[in-house]
Amino acid sequence: MYDFVVKGGVLMIPIALCSIIALAIFLERLWTLRRSRVIPRDFLIEIEDLIRREKIPEAVTRCRKDNSSMANIIVAGIRNFGKRREIVKESIEEIGRREAATLERYINVVGTIAAISPLLGLLGTVVGMIKAFNVISIQGVGNPSSLAGGISEALITTAAGLVVAIPTFVLYRYLANKADALIVEMEEHSIRMVDLLKGR
Repeated sequence: MYDFVVKGGVLMIPIALCSIIALAIFLERLWTLRRSRVIPRDFLIEIEDLIRREKIPEAVTRCRKDNSSMANIIVAGIRNFGKRREIVKESIEEIGRREAATLERYINVVGTIAAISPLLGLLGTVVGMIKAFNVISIQGVGNPSSLAGGISEALITTAAGLVVAIPTFVLYRYLANKADALIVEMEEHSIRMVDLLKGR
């Protein structure tokens, strides 16, 4: 494997770095985008019950104990408990946008890596072919083995770029869809909370 990387030339280094960064972000986002961390079901049941019984101080305390995105959104609405629907909705939406941005953080980096990895492989191909043609210009075409280094470098970097890009794009789509699904669910719960918190 090491020989394979060495034969690919210097552009194998950024391609390898891209794969490491993409994997690290994927694992971090996978941990962050857990439903239990973003929209804990037991917390929602408990907080809705407290709001219906108008135990507002207890609801605020419960929200502050929970570190989920949904708790941060709800506590913003609770501070406007009993006010007009528009006021409650605006306060919830403001924090909701911030939490949505937090959920989507770094996902575009994975998409960028998926896009640039094959380009790095293509650049390696061009560099390898330039080396091959330099050998031809100096030694002629009589010795095929002298061309092998440049051609193998060209093929290895192309393959490496695609090997990184294809799974990275799959990971990017998975993370983007997961974040979108959680954001939609957060919006649904937020609308229900607005109706619970608004003044009569």
